[in-house]
Amino acid sequence: MHCPLCHCKDVGRVGTDQYYCWNCLIEFSPKGKNGPAAYYVDEEGTLISLSDMVQHSQQESILG
Repeated sequence: MHCPLCHCKDVGRVGTDQYYCWNCLIEFSPKGKNGPAAYYVDEEGTLISLSDMVQHSQQESILG
């Protein structure tokens, strides 16, 4: 198994179809709706979708 973000092999399984990359520190599922789904794990352990973070960041930069 390789990380979909950094392509590193340093990946561990954390659940059914859930993996964690020790290189870029993301959790991911290879079977998302539109391909692999990647998540940032915040300090409280909440999973935040990386695609949502990118969309939010883009909206903030447009709105200034």
